[in-house]
Amino acid sequence: MTRYNWGYKSDPTPNACQGLKGGVCNWPKGRGIGGTSLINFMLYTRGHRKDYDQWAASGNKGWSYDEVLPYFKKSENMHIKGLRKSPYHGRKGPLDVNYTDYKSPILKAFLKSSHEMGYKITDPNGENLLGFGRAQANLRNGRRCSASKAFIRPITRRANLHISMKSWVTRLLMDASNKLATGVEFVKQHKLYRVKARKEVILSAGAIASPQLLMLSGIGPRQHLEKLNITVVRDLKVGYNLQDHVTLNGLVFLVNTTTTINDKLLMNPADILHYVLEGRGPYTIPGGAEGIAFVRTPNSTVDKGYADMEIVLGAGSLSGDHMGSLRDLLGIPDEFYQRVYEGLHDKESFGLVPVLLRPRSRGRISLRSTNPFHWPRMEPNYMQNLDDIRAMLEGVQLIFQITATKSMRQLGTKFNTNSFLGCEHLIFRSKPYWQCCLRRYGSSLQHQVGTCKMGPSTDSDAVVDPELRVHGIKHLRVVDASIMPTIPAGHTNAIVIMIAEKAADMIKSSWRMRS
Repeated sequence: MTRYNWGYKSDPTPNACQGLKGGVCNWPKGRGIGGTSLINFMLYTRGHRKDYDQWAASGNKGWSYDEVLPYFKKSENMHIKGLRKSPYHGRKGPLDVNYTDYKSPILKAFLKSSHEMGYKITDPNGENLLGFGRAQANLRNGRRCSASKAFIRPITRRANLHISMKSWVTRLLMDASNKLATGVEFVKQHKLYRVKARKEVILSAGAIASPQLLMLSGIGPRQHLEKLNITVVRDLKVGYNLQDHVTLNGLVFLVNTTTTINDKLLMNPADILHYVLEGRGPYTIPGGAEGIAFVRTPNSTVDKGYADMEIVLGAGSLSGDHMGSLRDLLGIPDEFYQRVYEGLHDKESFGLVPVLLRPRSRGRISLRSTNPFHWPRMEPNYMQNLDDIRAMLEGVQLIFQITATKSMRQLGTKFNTNSFLGCEHLIFRSKPYWQCCLRRYGSSLQHQVGTCKMGPSTDSDAVVDPELRVHGIKHLRVVDASIMPTIPAGHTNAIVIMIAEKAADMIKSSWRMRS
């Protein structure tokens, strides 16, 4: 919640976020070099082999798992000793991947519970996605390793790199008659600038701003653009196919045999100095997430061996958010915090969060106006498809199964029995109760993708081709989360970096062939 966040808020959506501040979902996005890797939870997971094989099977040649794995490895500098020799990991890239040095008793019990749940402890970026594991994260000496720190800082003195700060792109410059991108227009310190491109323009503004800029530049759905009196350069399904990983925050479990983390306990000189001087201790936990489990819901229709649900273990919980930073991030009202966690604020607790990995619902980004400084319309349509609700309800039940295992019971694990605000009239922990909780407090893991869908020319919904070139427009590519045809079962930061590595090779190859 700083100036490094664009501070997007979605439009109201009928099946989620209704109990959050303003009745909308917070969509924080990184505002600075490095994008959302500046402010994300730093978790490093890539998704499942079948995610990418499905992309390739849909006509996206070159995007199968075996073809994208080298690009994951190319960027990666794996520091986890047991994984450095793995054929799935790289050791020479600029992007550090590591565990935090801190390991709580809660994590040990969580990992032990995997065996009772019928899963193994695995490397989620290795052979098998299914299973439990410690959180791998982009950490360097206990601190955030953003895309900026990994890729840009080492090359800032290159003669062919020019970085313009505090610059707001307003549109792409187009030669409409020749269907050609010629440059970029932006505003800096109240002045309008135009930069011409000798070769091509690469748009990497993310799943919200990339479709907005394309539409402002005349590339998008004809009917929508004409309604706003925007000259149509190319009629494409820009802004459709929006997908995201849905979560339910606020599930709090009390324990009586261990020390958990809350922001009041962390405000002590020992932990602060340990972090500042050595990059060690609880401050190194990525976004507070210590462990993750990729599991399968009982009635899932996805292929066997494929996870459709992620369970994230928090080293602390929302009830210990004394200073309100987590509440602000999630949009949780203060009244919710005070009433739902009454009497729990100073008690030992941890959280478990279900994450829907394979949503069937689709949202949309569209223009609210032709003003580039106005946010676009952001319609998440979370859990519009009933199967998404089914999966989330089963995900919640899987959490209770984990906390009922012997290893978790040994910690004295008990669920908070105070009802969520607005759902008190329903039988506690009944199906209608959880449906109410999802409708009021179900939200986003901030993995919006898909709004400039990649696909062959035969795909009427595609915006870019498998080389990430905008269909029907010369010298224009999109390289970011918006090009994903379907959302993988992983955290999107690692996936976007893979896409960028692959795009870099495709761009170089394309221009080498012409020279």
